[in-house]
Amino acid sequence: MAEETGQDKTEDPTPKRLREAREKGDIPRSKELSSTVLLLAAGIAALIFGAQVAQAIAQMMRDNLILDRADVDDAAKMIEHLVAAMADSFFSLFGFFLMVFLAAVLSPVALGGWNFSGQALQPKGSRLNPISGIGRMFSKNALVELFKAIAKFLLVGTTAVFVLLFDQPDIASLVVLPIGPGIAEALRIVVWSFLVISASMIFIALIDVPFQMYSYTEKMKMTLQEVRDEMKNTEGRPEVRGRIRQLQREISQRRMMQDVPEADVVITNPTHYAVALKYSEADGGAPLILAKGSDFIALKIREIAEAYEVPILESPALARALYYNSEIGEEVPVGLYKSVAQVLAYVYQLRVYNEKPSGDEPKAPTPDEIEIPDELRIDETQ
Repeated sequence: MAEETGQDKTEDPTPKRLREAREKGDIPRSKELSSTVLLLAAGIAALIFGAQVAQAIAQMMRDNLILDRADVDDAAKMIEHLVAAMADSFFSLFGFFLMVFLAAVLSPVALGGWNFSGQALQPKGSRLNPISGIGRMFSKNALVELFKAIAKFLLVGTTAVFVLLFDQPDIASLVVLPIGPGIAEALRIVVWSFLVISASMIFIALIDVPFQMYSYTEKMKMTLQEVRDEMKNTEGRPEVRGRIRQLQREISQRRMMQDVPEADVVITNPTHYAVALKYSEADGGAPLILAKGSDFIALKIREIAEAYEVPILESPALARALYYNSEIGEEVPVGLYKSVAQVLAYVYQLRVYNEKPSGDEPKAPTPDEIEIPDELRIDETQ
């Protein structure tokens, strides 16, 4: 698509693109990480189980290579020896192979996680196309693989030389050791050398893992047009539209709750409805609806108002009228100017009294004293 439109892939991949790529079996993987873990696991397993395996093999050879003449001529006895040898081999090597098997299974999923894709197993003609094959041979990835192969050769070769130089005295001493101790010492040298050489591969893996992550992210990037097309296709689905509307409502509610502490007064039903109002003389307009809600939202508005000491006035008729005839961020309806003015007058008188207490405390207007126009009055059953 990028080639067709001439656009650069500058946008991060969307979750949908990553999900589709995963379904096709296209996920980040590091062969160097897998091979390093596998080699280290084999070396550690040999270190842990090597002596046990050697003793088991020695015992098995003693039991099965020194036989009575009668047993040699008896087919049933020979089969019995064979079964016993196979059982001994299985149990002696079980721990070693189990550790190697787990490393082989788990190491690939360390980067990219578990994934099985049937699409990746389907035959594709492009894989047999010689032109495409030549292109892959001279691609950036091929050059990177060549560089890694050279780096591995140099690193492993250098490490092997140092290991041989370090173990040279021990290797030279093998010729003077008896057969049993000599074999044990030789195995020790081989296992430790293998482990050290395998450990040197960690440096290659530490470079390859971030490179594979970066390379995968770059490959998955999208053009701006691809992102727009995906958004068009995705947002047209009913479940996505519903989710978007839900998120918009949640964002609006969070923003609304943040505005409640700025309100001059909260008018309540008292429990079913709550409306937060603010009036600014500097703006010269009508009072604004900062927040409104019913039931649980109304309760939250009351709680926030109480926490920030915003005056709360119970006026069921006015609360219902404001709730049903106004929207958040808009001015109160013209027909409710007088009703709201009565409430704000009380709030300002109360504010002055709290700053300089003198005389009697202002009395809040009763619900009957606040007049609601018939055309804006909402039946209390709603």
